[in-house]
Amino acid sequence: MELESLLHLPFWLGVGQIILIDILLGGDNAVVIALACRKLPEHQRLKGILWGTAGAIALRVVLIFFALTLLAIPYLKLAGAALLVWIGVKLLAPDEEDEHGKIEGSDKLWGAVKTVIVADLVMSVDNVIAIAGAAQAVGGQHQMPLVILGLLVSIPIIVSGSQLVIKLMDRFPVVITLGGMLLGWIAGSMAVTDPSLLHRLPTQAASHAGATVEVIPAVHYAAGAIGALLVLVIGRTVSTLRARGQ
Repeated sequence: MELESLLHLPFWLGVGQIILIDILLGGDNAVVIALACRKLPEHQRLKGILWGTAGAIALRVVLIFFALTLLAIPYLKLAGAALLVWIGVKLLAPDEEDEHGKIEGSDKLWGAVKTVIVADLVMSVDNVIAIAGAAQAVGGQHQMPLVILGLLVSIPIIVSGSQLVIKLMDRFPVVITLGGMLLGWIAGSMAVTDPSLLHRLPTQAASHAGATVEVIPAVHYAAGAIGALLVLVIGRTVSTLRARGQ
């Protein structure tokens, strides 16, 4: 990664997006780790937490690498955008089911570590797609450094400060609303970069390596705004319908 890229605002905006996404969608990580390690002897709990977290981070980086590669295939960005809209709606109108009860603790160190990694794998599909979409918005050759930096910053925040983050979200619900709209923005921005749509939209010469053309900024921002509003409208509608049905 070139040093000058660290001085560019888009890079740090991308890092900020990834941190926010991981905090909003990965707030369960600390709960998963606690449940998986609760039966360990006292002297092994810290090891279980550290190894489980390290394994979960490594696995997530690998998954995001494959997601970034797959999103280069025509039509897959459109599918990813639709999935991001659905994830954003779920964030604004969450299900009542609690998946934590399915997580069993282990009294063996590596059993607990395996539980943390497997549980994180199952629960992190939304993170992977959302983070891959955010990283692609930066473009160029800096996608994986961006992902790794964002995860390295956000995972410790989640693990050590999850209760504070949860209280912040409870006190200021607008944080969750803005997070859901951010996912919609990423979805719209990602959809218009799908190879199947590029030749149908106004384009310009690409401003970064790895691509020849890209949509003009007006189309990019308009698509992002439409995606954000779509998540907000659908999320509010679903929440209203559920409240009436109770």
